[in-house]
Amino acid sequence: MIEFLDNIDQNLFLFLNGLNSPFWDQVMWWISGTISWLPLYLLITGWLIYRFKWKVVLILFMVAVLITLSDQGSVHLFKELFQRPRPCHDPEISQVVHLVKGHCGGKYGFVSSHAANTFAMGTFTLLIIRKRFYSIFIMLWASLLSYSRIYLGVHYPGDILGGAAFGIILGFLIYKIYLLAATKLDAYHKKS
Repeated sequence: MIEFLDNIDQNLFLFLNGLNSPFWDQVMWWISGTISWLPLYLLITGWLIYRFKWKVVLILFMVAVLITLSDQGSVHLFKELFQRPRPCHDPEISQVVHLVKGHCGGKYGFVSSHAANTFAMGTFTLLIIRKRFYSIFIMLWASLLSYSRIYLGVHYPGDILGGAAFGIILGFLIYKIYLLAATKLDAYHKKS
């Protein structure tokens, strides 16, 4: 069964990774870059400050905890444990993988840290913001950024799905912790 799923994952990767062109190479490289999304992060932070005032300190603290957990968890709980080679390091297919700018990344790819981080942040912030437009946008953003990792040749679709699931679960759990902390802070402020 695992071989069957691995074969489907590999074939789907080869199909998606094979849909490339010089134009899309540049677009996907930009989409996958961390600095490219800085204006979006600043816009979200600004809106959170406007909407939540002093509570934004707690929200941003929870985001920092969330990203640390998703990033480090994706490495130490998954990549180091499963040791599944990235497509660009997989001896079976590495010679046919389309890499952009020759960048392959670390040896192991399951789960994708990009997917874990973006879906974790997306899930947490959509639960905080609770606006339909934002929820759709942020999940499309996480999906597009995650897809770019397949396009660039550094992750299998299964790596992306695993990272997305891990991120969504963490985002939801940290949101629940945030609710508890916010309730306690509100109660403390009412007593003061």
